[in-house]
Parts: sequence; C-alpha cells; structure tokens
Amino acid sequence: MQKVMIHPASYQACQAAVDRAFELFPVAITGRKVLIKPNVLRAAAPEEAITTHPAVLAAVVRAVEARNPAAIVVGDNGGLMAYGANEASFEQCCLTAASLGHYKNIGLEAVEMPFDQAYGGKVSISKDIAEADVFISLPKFKTHGLTCLSGAIKNSYGLLLGAQKAQFHELSGGAARFHDMLPEVYALRVPDIIIMDAVLGMQGNGPASTELRYIGRILASDNGVALDAVVARMMGVAPAKLGFLLKAKAMGLGDYRDESIALDGTLLPIPDFKTPPLDQNDIMAHRGDLESLVNERLTYRPLADPEKCSGCGVCVEQCPEAALAFAGPTQALAFANNGVPVVDAEACIACYCCQEMCPEKAMTLQAPKQAATASV
Repeated sequence: MQKVMIHPASYQACQAAVDRAFELFPVAITGRKVLIKPNVLRAAAPEEAITTHPAVLAAVVRAVEARNPAAIVVGDNGGLMAYGANEASFEQCCLTAASLGHYKNIGLEAVEMPFDQAYGGKVSISKDIAEADVFISLPKFKTHGLTCLSGAIKNSYGLLLGAQKAQFHELSGGAARFHDMLPEVYALRVPDIIIMDAVLGMQGNGPASTELRYIGRILASDNGVALDAVVARMMGVAPAKLGFLLKAKAMGLGDYRDESIALDGTLLPIPDFKTPPLDQNDIMAHRGDLESLVNERLTYRPLADPEKCSGCGVCVEQCPEAALAFAGPTQALAFANNGVPVVDAEACIACYCCQEMCPEKAMTLQAPKQAATASV
C-alpha cells in the first residue's frame, strides 16, 4: 500500500506540513549527500506559480539541515539553455536565497546512462543527482499541455541536461510516445521523497498558464505514481486516462489505483478545475506552438565570438560528441584566420555544453543561416 500526504498549508506557514512529510516518509539523511530539486521551468516570479515557491524550498532545506547531512545541493536543469540561464532563473524565482546557501548549477557535470534505443540508447543526467545519496523532488501542482498535469514524474524531466529535453520532445513525435518516455526518465533516479508545492496551483494550458487556483496544500509521498494519481483526482481527471501513469505502473514504479493508495489527509476534488484536453486530436491541435519552438531551438548551433574567445580549448575538451575543433571539415565556416573553434553541425547534438563551460562566455547560439552569415 502506497501513502500520500495531503496537508493544509500556506506560504507563510508551510514548515509544519514539510516536517510532517519527513515524519511520514522517513529518509536517512545524517552524514549523507542530499540533492534537492525544485521545479524551475524558467525565470518567473514566485506569484506566477510556474516554479516551486521559495517558501516551500526554504522549509525543505531547513528540515534537511536539521538532520545533519554531509552536504546539500539545490539545483535543477531548466528549460532555458543560454549561458547563465540557470543562475538567472533561480535568482528571478527567488530560489537562490531560498536555497540558504546550497544552490549549485547542476548542469555543468554529466553522467552518461543507458536509455531507450528509440532515444539514442544513452542519456546524460546531472552528476550531482546521479551521485546523491538522497534525492528530494519538489514538483509544482500545475497542468501541462502534453501530459495533462506536471507533477512528480514530470519533474524528473529536469534530470536531463542541455537540449536533450527538446530532443526527446522531437523524437517522441506525439503525445503517446512522450507519455511512455517520461517514466523511463523518472526511473533513472527515483526520488527518495517527493514534496509538492500545491499552495498556489495552476490550471488551464500549463505549464506556464496565467490561470491560477489557490489550493492551500502541501502534498508528499515516497512514490511518484501514487502522488500524481492523487493530483489527477484533485484536478478531476481519472488517472487511468494518463498514459505516463499507465506506463509507470507497467514498469513497476507504483500504482495509480485508488484502492492501492492510503491517504494522510483528505482528498477533495477542486470544483471546475480547468485541465488541458485529454483527447489525442485535441492535444495535437494545441501543441503546434510548442513543436515549432522545439524544432527551431534544435537547429541552433554554437558559434564562437573571436573577440572573446581565448583559444583555451575547454569547449573542445567538453564536447561529448567531439563536434568542436580548431580545424577540420567545417573550417570554412570559421571566422577567417581567427583560430576559433568551429562546430560540425551534423555531429552536434545541441547539448550546448560548450556554451555552459566556456570561461570567456564566447559561445553564442545562432540559427544556421545566422551562423553562416556571421562566419563568412
């Protein structure tokens, strides 16, 4: 039997709910490395309810600090991939301060893991998450245009570095395969405890909708499938209609059925809660803008600015596909006689590690036509 906590809370008084979560789902923390991952889709003010609220993060950090860990890291891989976007997103979301000194850009070091062959057979996730003794996930109670809801399982999509998230969107080719892929990412590093910010939630066409609902709850569980099933019922959606929950159950990650879940608290469906369409045809009709953005972003390639580039070679060393070099078949695309590294557009997988790692901030991202024009 799986357990899910539903506890009344406000942002002014959420510590009690967080402490209750750690009581119900005890995790051995003393002397261990702890990774806390909020939901940081992009830079947004806390009142927009797009990201985990800083009050919830701070409460979790305090609860972990009280248990004497060896180390705490707070981080996420958001949707923005420009240089410094991680830091900027945390700062604007007020999560840097809420991390109480434990924030880290976890997108700079990766660990490669085997994955579904349909997605290349391998995937790179944050080293800090892969090597953490304890992994705490802090999702946000909100809707999502592709998956209906963005909860415990969807929050683990932030394990992926760089443009892999965009690539997986493209490779999925449709909502059904995207639903199937999400639990596989979640299974790469299953959280030890999940604490959800459901104080101010989001309805409508999330995950960045302007339609908000006050819910006044903190949810928690040690099983993401059960937690997302409860979220679905609160939203008025039958969990069995959600493909990612069906796949997660089939993988043995948990059970969404009502009879398999014990509640600590009261589950009250939210009246007239607006969810995205569940019908496949409707989903496809609403995802054109997302696909256009993803496809456009995947065409971008790194371009070195000769005025900033010092020729240190860090980008060449860090490229996982050896797609960058100071000379080679794509040398004709280089700035004439400047000796800056150039990218092999065919070999580049758009992970943008070179841009993240460049100490001079010399790497920019440009569409192919712009890059070609700038380099001739």
